[in-house]
Amino acid sequence: MALPIPEQLNQLNAARQLVLGDSAFYPQIVQGILPIVGATARLELRRWGADFLAETFASPVLALQQKESLSLVVLQTLKELLEMPGDDSGVVKSVVQAAASIYGLVFRYIINNPHDSATWEKMAAIKSNILKRWDTAATGVRVCCIKFVQRVVQVQTPGVIADPRRPDQNEISLALVPRDHSLIPPPNLEAEASGLLDRLLNVFHEETSDAVLVNATLNCLGVLVRSRQSIANKIVSTILTFNPLKLGSSPMSPKLKVQIKSMERTTRSFLMNILRRNENGPFAARIRQHVDRLNQSRIDIFDEGTRKRGLPGPTDGLNDAKRARLGAEIPGRTAIPPLPPGPTSIAQLYTLTSDEGLTSFDVTQLPIDLIVKITIPVLSRIDQGLLDEAISGIRSRYLSLARIQHTAIQAPLPPTALEDEDDDYEPDFEPAEDTEQILNAADVLPPEDSQQTTTEVALGPFTLPQPPPLTEDETKKVGKGTVLRVFGMMNILDEPAAAKRQKPGLNRLAGSNYDREAWITVITRLASRASAGLEDPGNEAKEESEPNGTVAKRKEPSLSDGIRETLYVYIIEDFRARIPVAIAWLNEEWYNDRVQSSSSEPLQNGDSQPLMQSQSHYEKWVLKVLDGIVPYLDAKDKVLIRFLSEIPCVDEKVLQRVKGLARDPERVSLAVNAIHYLILLRPPVRDICINALEDLWQNYDDAKAPTTKLLAKWRPEVLQQAQSTNGTGIKEEDTKEANSPPMAAPPTETVSVQNAVAAAG
Repeated sequence: MALPIPEQLNQLNAARQLVLGDSAFYPQIVQGILPIVGATARLELRRWGADFLAETFASPVLALQQKESLSLVVLQTLKELLEMPGDDSGVVKSVVQAAASIYGLVFRYIINNPHDSATWEKMAAIKSNILKRWDTAATGVRVCCIKFVQRVVQVQTPGVIADPRRPDQNEISLALVPRDHSLIPPPNLEAEASGLLDRLLNVFHEETSDAVLVNATLNCLGVLVRSRQSIANKIVSTILTFNPLKLGSSPMSPKLKVQIKSMERTTRSFLMNILRRNENGPFAARIRQHVDRLNQSRIDIFDEGTRKRGLPGPTDGLNDAKRARLGAEIPGRTAIPPLPPGPTSIAQLYTLTSDEGLTSFDVTQLPIDLIVKITIPVLSRIDQGLLDEAISGIRSRYLSLARIQHTAIQAPLPPTALEDEDDDYEPDFEPAEDTEQILNAADVLPPEDSQQTTTEVALGPFTLPQPPPLTEDETKKVGKGTVLRVFGMMNILDEPAAAKRQKPGLNRLAGSNYDREAWITVITRLASRASAGLEDPGNEAKEESEPNGTVAKRKEPSLSDGIRETLYVYIIEDFRARIPVAIAWLNEEWYNDRVQSSSSEPLQNGDSQPLMQSQSHYEKWVLKVLDGIVPYLDAKDKVLIRFLSEIPCVDEKVLQRVKGLARDPERVSLAVNAIHYLILLRPPVRDICINALEDLWQNYDDAKAPTTKLLAKWRPEVLQQAQSTNGTGIKEEDTKEANSPPMAAPPTETVSVQNAVAAAG
């Protein structure tokens, strides 16, 4: 019983996901789905199968040998899908795309197998069916047919043979076909390719061109121009005679405008790509002229906004025929509307238009960058006369408002309450009482000097208040933000190329070029010198109470330590490329430690013991950097030798980290070579390096062979003593040790060795 269509599609999609994850399953999956998606299957299955075959042969992860063998398997299925009556356009498009991908593969197979006529007949039938559909099918199918024809023309045209000794590695072309081939004679195929090319270029000679087909043809012709020089001149000459704007003179609909613009843009891009590849070619001048003509025609047809307008009519109210009327009055250029009655706002003061739509528009809704883009061009094009008139109108408004306010201030006060109370007037009052009341009211009035206000106010100098002081936490936060921005600049700036990098020598100024090296100098000196002399070792640890009641001393991290920690993480993220940064930083730390130790004068107590010692940052961070990069080194890394050769100081702790590499048998040579380099080129540390070699020779069995040669040169007495010891009374003990079972290594050492090996691997 057949499964339902949705369930079959789910299984097919699962198979597709399988081959997308691992291309090794392509042969099995392709051969397994062919019976399911054949010509007799349902439409949904045929669509899925055609899409999968087109995707398979276009996949870059599938090898050419596998594609060639699979193309022979799917030929019959593709032929049946094309010849099926009532075919679906989606199935046909995918089948044509798959045929375009396998045509060259089948062609190469026929070159090597001239007696397999059945395979070539199937391919010829597929090609004939596709060519019949080229002019009558739907637009999407015709685009796929154009791609198939381009592939046929490319294969059936002679190409360049890169290496005649390796024909399998050469490009598939007619040049690989022997002249006496029985199935595919070269003259016939070349003639067929020439005819197909003419048919392909015929789209540029038609009166009414389909923009989709023209763009598809142009995109396919670019491949032929690059890969087939024998037909490139013919293609370019045809394109130079093509005018995509020939339909622009007739009335154009919006759809036609889009089509014409699309064809013009594709044509111009096609010609400019050819010109960039060969600016001195035979068609360079003609291509430039044709592109200029296309640009000018496009501007004339579409860019109506850039055309120059004619001269405007007379704007002064006078016509040429009325020049004799000297009494004519010239109207004003700008009418300043009067202010509305009542209180006046600032917006009304500066508004010169009477349009209600403009006055009610809220400009604050627009973003500030858009306002700037609009305002600057408008101000640059405004008429100076109009601007002066507008400014004069605003000035007159402002002066009139000032006069009105001044008049209102100097106006007499309104009548008093005694004068307003007409209903309470009694004629029996004596005149002396009225006079007394008037005088009392006059005494209440402010003096005359206070009624006169000055129109100008003298403003004194204004200074911004000082910002509030930052707290300690805020200072640390701001400092961390500054450090992160500096590291961001270091990540953005690229390191200059070796050819362009200047070498000013020892007298150069550090950080003077504002490049990546300058920022490295800034950040390393911030880490090493910013707090130099300000650190107090006695106050570095502060007491904090733990939840269990105990008191623990924790070190309060400083800004310099934070910079050092960030710099360390930055180096470890890509230590092979950033090892110069680590070397520069450690040199600065060593130099700062030396300066601080020489300039500090330690205080002494009664027992003549120093109370304070300068803290050594170099020793701490050089060991931390080594611990960070050593687990990731492999046997061929040169980074360690460079690091050890350029850091300012190498001591026994550094060599102890280097000797730890010998725990991994694969990295013994790296440790021995690094120590040998220091012996040869750093004489001050030669003795401790020879001691390290002796330690490797005595404690690491895998290091005995490489270290024996070096000890024979630098410390031969160690080898002589070992030989004399082995030749006397130790043989009996060695025999006992050889017969006894080996002792297990300590667990901690085993774990560390495994971790180091895993990290190195």
